[in-house]
Amino acid sequence: AAAGAGRAAEGERLRIGIVGFGNFGQFLGRVFARQGHEVYGMSRGDYAEAAKALGAAGYVRDGASLMRLKPDVVVLCTSIVSTKQVLLAFPPALLESTLVVDVLSVKAYPKQLLLELLPRSADILCTHPMFGPESGRHSWAGLPFVFETVRASDAHRVARFLRIWERERCVMEEMSCEQHDEYAASTQFVTHTTGRMLGQLSLRSTPVNTKGYEALLSVVDTTCKDSFELFYGLYKFNANAKRELDKMEVALRRLRAQLEQLELESAADDKTKL
Repeated sequence: AAAGAGRAAEGERLRIGIVGFGNFGQFLGRVFARQGHEVYGMSRGDYAEAAKALGAAGYVRDGASLMRLKPDVVVLCTSIVSTKQVLLAFPPALLESTLVVDVLSVKAYPKQLLLELLPRSADILCTHPMFGPESGRHSWAGLPFVFETVRASDAHRVARFLRIWERERCVMEEMSCEQHDEYAASTQFVTHTTGRMLGQLSLRSTPVNTKGYEALLSVVDTTCKDSFELFYGLYKFNANAKRELDKMEVALRRLRAQLEQLELESAADDKTKL
């Protein structure tokens, strides 16, 4: 993020554990640390050197070790598909009185999961930073950050975490997880499906590219860089995704039918003229 974004004041600083310290977890951790927060990474793999390089205070390999450090906030940066398994292995009982934040690309699923598995004393903030290491490489300014405060016995702690994103000048979009998923199915999922479908066609750049074609190549490049597991997660864990997929299939069949009908009418006209 931009070097000019501010640091948190002494009383604003948080101790943050990031569960899932792959590319996205490190991407967030770097900014949290730069703002002056005390960051700890946690993953099954060995990312200790990566944690040190980005300014994290430490790195651990299991939930018990992380919770011994008494984090104010635990951020779940796992894949959509593995979230339940990771949470159960943590285990959830260790997260008493902690603010638990998810950053998944679907929202109703983690909201339901956290309400079901976490102790009542744990606060829940469901979020979706709608950018990543590519689009947010230079700055987060102007990029959307969607969130719903699901449970907050400590509202001040939630506000301090949200100020991380405000400090980076994100566009703060507060909405229900259910509303997010409705929007995301017709935007994010349709974009990913279009990119994946075009990717199957092995499209390539040509000397006569139009701007529209270059835009399509960009969609293919962006979506196919993400793992297929992410795409599956967008499909499996957003109740609206199957409906959008059905609509896309119907739309393609309708377009083909219109073309074939016009072709038949044109052939009939040609016969009449003869």
